[in-house]
Amino acid sequence: MTDASVPSSGTPREVLAGLGELTRQVRAAQRGAWFPLLLFGVLTLGGILVARLTTSVRTVTTCPPVPGSSDVPTSCTLVTQGSPLYWTLGLGLAYTAIAVFYVRRSRSRGVGTPVRPYILVGAALAGLAAATAFWSLRQGFPQPGDPLDFWGLRLDPASGTTAFLERFTGNAAAIGLPLLVLSWVERSRALLLLTAVYLAVELVPLSTGWAGSLAASPWSALPRLGVPGLLLLLGALGFRLAEPSRQRRTS
Repeated sequence: MTDASVPSSGTPREVLAGLGELTRQVRAAQRGAWFPLLLFGVLTLGGILVARLTTSVRTVTTCPPVPGSSDVPTSCTLVTQGSPLYWTLGLGLAYTAIAVFYVRRSRSRGVGTPVRPYILVGAALAGLAAATAFWSLRQGFPQPGDPLDFWGLRLDPASGTTAFLERFTGNAAAIGLPLLVLSWVERSRALLLLTAVYLAVELVPLSTGWAGSLAASPWSALPRLGVPGLLLLLGALGFRLAEPSRQRRTS
């Protein structure tokens, strides 16, 4: 009688190492953040042209007097631009395209991505941002010195809190916060870092002389939308190039 050795499938350490490598491959196959970043980058840069075409400038002669001067009212220039309809349709179409992209990608690779939380959060926040924009449009542009109506709240237009809420309820909520969810879904630290930078750009106002010189210009949206738009496009390019060539061919 002879002894025969039974083939071993590997030591526990080798099995765990294999499972870890398989997990990394599956996560890499699930990731496709470059596509949402590309769509939102193009949408944001397109907002510059829309703002240019919808710019309205009018002079008001009943502005409050400048502090320290006489009580005689002064004249000032009010500039309005942008279209809530553009952002509402654009964001809705973008999230629809993203959902289709991930479904087709999952079918072609045989690896599903739990992208539903990202789509649902994105659609809900985009709807909230659109509702806020249309609410403000319905209330009309406040006269100089009048409080700003924000969902029934009477806010001071000159306060920092009001300016922060206006920035937060825009692309920061409709694009930035959902990207945080996507970074969690894809377990991507790089996307989390990019999203943090994007939110900082959206929430912190530009205070450079270049931005100030365009305040009353039809192109005043250039620094406000151009910087985050280019950031999203650069992120899309980086994530796309980081994908293995075989995965890029199957996208």
